[in-house]
Amino acid sequence: MSATKGIVASGHPETSAAGRALLDAGGNAFDAALGALCAATVCEPLLTSLAGGGYLMARPAGGEPILFDFFVQTPGRPRPEAELDFHPILADFGAASQEFHVGLGAAAVPGVAAGLFDVHEALGSLPLDVVVGPAVALARQGVETTAYQAWISDILRPILALSPETLALVTDEPGATAPAPAGQRVRRPDLADTLEALVREGRDWFYQGEPARQLLADCADRGGQLSADDLAAYRVLRRVPLHTAGFGAEFWFNPPPSPGGSLVAFALALLEPLRAGPDGSAGNRTVQNLAVVSAMDAANRLRARSPDRLFDGGGAQDLLAESQLEAWRALARPQDLFSRGTTHLSVADEHGNLAAITTSNGEGCGYVIPGTGVMVNNMLGEEDLNPGGFHRWTPGTRLASMMCPTLARLPNGDEIALGTGGSNRIRSAVLQVLLKLCAQRLPLEAAIDAPRLHLEGERLSVEGGFDASVVSALRSHWPDLHEWPERNLFFGGVNAVTRGPDGRFHGVGDPRRGGAVA
Repeated sequence: MSATKGIVASGHPETSAAGRALLDAGGNAFDAALGALCAATVCEPLLTSLAGGGYLMARPAGGEPILFDFFVQTPGRPRPEAELDFHPILADFGAASQEFHVGLGAAAVPGVAAGLFDVHEALGSLPLDVVVGPAVALARQGVETTAYQAWISDILRPILALSPETLALVTDEPGATAPAPAGQRVRRPDLADTLEALVREGRDWFYQGEPARQLLADCADRGGQLSADDLAAYRVLRRVPLHTAGFGAEFWFNPPPSPGGSLVAFALALLEPLRAGPDGSAGNRTVQNLAVVSAMDAANRLRARSPDRLFDGGGAQDLLAESQLEAWRALARPQDLFSRGTTHLSVADEHGNLAAITTSNGEGCGYVIPGTGVMVNNMLGEEDLNPGGFHRWTPGTRLASMMCPTLARLPNGDEIALGTGGSNRIRSAVLQVLLKLCAQRLPLEAAIDAPRLHLEGERLSVEGGFDASVVSALRSHWPDLHEWPERNLFFGGVNAVTRGPDGRFHGVGDPRRGGAVA
């Protein structure tokens, strides 16, 4: 979709419409991003929450990009494992399944509510009650369940079955035993009350008032690890983005201590020799896709071998030095490929502001703070966020996330804000869309629609849509290849907006995750 005043791309039509309403009301891109975030907690309750975490990559008009880190924090004191409410569930994606751990023992200190206030104070232009207003209206009037949200509910039924309060996030039918089907309207009056109270009472109400007291009491009684000190001490952090260049473009990524942006930057830099134009022959497509998988493999091995370098800004920059990149290219598999030949929303406005905001609740821990309509995150139960094993985190620190809200200046002069959900698939989705835009110079729709690859260990997942010759070549190098029959949310959902040198806007919402533009 194109526009001339501003644009919002997100994971739900009503989320995007909430952002558009705030642009119509005279708000800037950051008002729209925060309002859309609040709407997402209503419309996408299994993907994001006030008790989750996230990041905002912001570029104020005429200024430098800045990263607002309101991701989750580890508790200050771990509880003995034997006392924890911490257990596995299996989410069935159809062609694959994934294990997650839930229960109050999987909950980390939430950051989204704090991020709402901090970003609004720094960059907002409208009163906070106006910013939150569209989300409150949606929660009271109800939101029609989309086919995608019904699908997510079906995938996460094991979590929804943990309590009536959890099921009530996705259905308001009295006596319901299953999530609402597509087309059915769901009202969230408790969440509407919570959003209004948050505006009226302020940030401390969520972290030290009644919601906090109820959460802490239940953590103490039911195997959680959060304390009053954890909630009171939480702060939003501001960071300088990781800035790199390549393919005739500039990029601003989520910086350390989160490794996602560093790994995308590293993989892009490895692939810089592939300055070929758009895919031409089948042979060229094969070489390019094999190179992309080799870059993913190198990034995976880098994360396993040198994790400390990904948590330090200086170490991340060192990895991008040409001598380091050449050494990694020499180790690439196969050897000759480098010869020189989890919901996200994005907003741009007419003033030149850009916002890319990625948030997550994990899958939710299965516990809803009574009377609030807010499910708490399960980030301590996410294997991707705990690569060294569960219960081994350092107390009182930010968890390192693969989330990668990204800004870029493309070779044609367009400025873009983009990102995706998708757990460990975030970096592979962002990498491939940027390559399509910058190396192959594809239009935004084609770059987002193109089938994707994801490498996890030795398992190569191949989304439906690749030529048979490409799949065959990939299988010869990666025998543990899993071919998906069609496009799937497993491969992320990249929602992106661009602002061209002529001031016109363009946006695409990824259909894999019900994306929509307003």
